[in-house]
Amino acid sequence: MSAHRVRPETAVLTRGFDPRLSVGAARPPVYRSSTYVFSSPEAAERAFAAAFGRTEPGVNEVSDLIYARLSHPNAEIVEDQLVPLEPGARAAAVFNSGMAALSTVMLALLQPGSAIVYTLPLYGGTHHLIQHLIKPLGIDAYPVDAGDTMGLTNAIARTSNLRLVLVETPANPTLVMTDIAAASAAIRKRSAPALLAVDNTLLGPAFQHPLNLGADLVIYSATKFLGGFSDLLAGVVMASEVELITRMRHLRSLLGNILQADECWILDSRLSTVSLRMNRQSKNAQRIATRLAEHPAIKRVYYPSLFSDPEQCRIRDAQTDFPGSLITLEFKGGKPAAFDFLRRLTIARNAVSLGGLESLACHPLTTTHSELTPEDLARAGINESMVRISVGTEHWRDLLDDFLSALSG
Repeated sequence: MSAHRVRPETAVLTRGFDPRLSVGAARPPVYRSSTYVFSSPEAAERAFAAAFGRTEPGVNEVSDLIYARLSHPNAEIVEDQLVPLEPGARAAAVFNSGMAALSTVMLALLQPGSAIVYTLPLYGGTHHLIQHLIKPLGIDAYPVDAGDTMGLTNAIARTSNLRLVLVETPANPTLVMTDIAAASAAIRKRSAPALLAVDNTLLGPAFQHPLNLGADLVIYSATKFLGGFSDLLAGVVMASEVELITRMRHLRSLLGNILQADECWILDSRLSTVSLRMNRQSKNAQRIATRLAEHPAIKRVYYPSLFSDPEQCRIRDAQTDFPGSLITLEFKGGKPAAFDFLRRLTIARNAVSLGGLESLACHPLTTTHSELTPEDLARAGINESMVRISVGTEHWRDLLDDFLSALSG
């Protein structure tokens, strides 16, 4: 059955792998080879020419594999099976972490004298990457407040030598949403080309589809919801333009940050359950957020279904399907109350990361976003009273009891 004729839930289990090539194995095995035998000297010549962009593969041509730093069977399988999960995607590239995916995108698209516009807040590691690697290379970087549609539109229009716009939506950890379609429209109005990349880690691919909204690239820390079990590091970049992914793969072969075979195999085994897990987590989170919003110790609950700002509600309704599993609490008692809450948890774990089956909670200002300056923290709306919760697949009533108990002391 042709993959394009079936739905994503089926395609992710049926495309990209031929059991006849693996002694009839029903699911892909792990291929740990570092180097591969060529079918002929001519095939080797052709493979190198294709791998380094000196020639384009013919229609339906499958080049011989060369060396695992460039590609390997497990990478090719999982990349092919990732594509149907992201509406609008035609190609994917896997990396050994989300930060590897982000840094490869930036290094592939930016050069000295060019500029990047990005939304704030970003994940702390991404912000650190821009400040301490990208800017020192002679690349201009301009932050825009997440959710400020007019500010982002103006920055895109006015920034000279703009090459990349990076949007993280919802923003981590405030969950402020940025209008992807508006950013895309602003870029298309420019006379000079620029690309829109969306970090879709917090909602996608189940609940938000950036490529269908006009994004050129969608980026994931696959460590989170795509992997889902907090037991591997991985990153993914997907695009509707195959040439963009080819550029990422070429740079990946130089940087050596391809995802290794074992991790590709693990990630591949998780893809068919992404929607199942994310739907359960989102339903849990929505029930919990609604109840915690009523608690007298809580100053504010940040959660998409609880938005009150009309513009945020408009963006949410236009570009997301469900509110997701991230909740940020702001405590009336400040940092002491936030730390006491984390100390008293018995089911949820005090740990960074998100998107796993187990619930996790952390204090962003002193952990994930501790590298931001006081000025950037204030601008992003991140304060010492906040705790970010990644809701897992446990029974929601047990989690709610755990949170209420931690709140009461």
